[in-house]
Amino acid sequence: MTPFASALLAWFDRHGRHDLPWKHPRDAYRVWLSEIMLQQTQVATVIPYFQRFVAKLPTLPELAAADEDTVLALWSGLGYYRRARFLHRAAQVCVEKHNGEMPREFDALAALPGIGRSTAGAILAQAYGLRFPILDGNVKRVLTRYHGIAGHPSEREVEKQLWLHADAHTPAERADDYTQAIMDLGATVCVRTRPLCAMCPMQGDCVAHRDNLTAQLPTPKPGKAIPTRSTIMLILRDGEGRVLLQRRGAQGVWSGLWSLPEADDSDGAWREAQRHARIDDAQSLTPFMHVFSHYRLQIQPLLFDGAAAAHTIADNANLRWCAIADLPALGLPAPVRSLLMALPEPTAL
Repeated sequence: MTPFASALLAWFDRHGRHDLPWKHPRDAYRVWLSEIMLQQTQVATVIPYFQRFVAKLPTLPELAAADEDTVLALWSGLGYYRRARFLHRAAQVCVEKHNGEMPREFDALAALPGIGRSTAGAILAQAYGLRFPILDGNVKRVLTRYHGIAGHPSEREVEKQLWLHADAHTPAERADDYTQAIMDLGATVCVRTRPLCAMCPMQGDCVAHRDNLTAQLPTPKPGKAIPTRSTIMLILRDGEGRVLLQRRGAQGVWSGLWSLPEADDSDGAWREAQRHARIDDAQSLTPFMHVFSHYRLQIQPLLFDGAAAAHTIADNANLRWCAIADLPALGLPAPVRSLLMALPEPTAL
């Protein structure tokens, strides 16, 4: 065991996060689910989603057997919905090819949809105690600072160095605790801004701390302006208080989720609304902004009350009239769900 690993484990025993829900019990399914949820999402945000998910789908076979709407509804609000679809498909592959269990072999595990080298390593280390390194965002930050590695962590040569260091530090004993420990250190001490170096067990040998480079490492990615786009969301509400939902296509953001019909401008909005329903008037609701990782979306909701279906949609699997009370059972983008749940009362006809 390297001095790095030894110091880290000693710190973890005293200060690590031992009460995370996916650790009790710490089986492969729960570890896998937590690792996918924690990608680009903080622990505090993930915990209630994780608890709700395993309460509804406590085992891998139950996840595999669930319909996509159920999975996406449980995921709604976590964002990056491809993660949920990959999770669902990977569970089905495990049922089809691995007797309904997560494989213990690295190559088989890493071949599952949505599981790369680091996630596979985290599952094998935490669920089975096997020695495999990991390199998620927190670990990259810790190792970049500790070893004083310049260059953005996504650069090929930088990432190659980081994998070598990650492998060298990972011990053969207590690989499960070590894996959790280095993630905990990055999440709670070696944080992105204003790291708590005085509390860090690595401060004595950390190059960034020694050379006063913690603000410069990891090297930031060159900035790029985030564009702003706009859309009009159509809320067609019938006399029974139901709203018309439309399933989004397989490409783009919110792919496969239920959402609202959209248009680029007012004329297009009326044409789109009339394509689905007979309408009389529209009410502009308060516009709002939703921020994605690569652009901002300015949303103008347009409410058509008392809409009457222009034709039957029974044969169209991508359209449905839905009561507000039934929304929790569907996979909707979080801002769309919030918008619909906060609708004003229907106007008198």
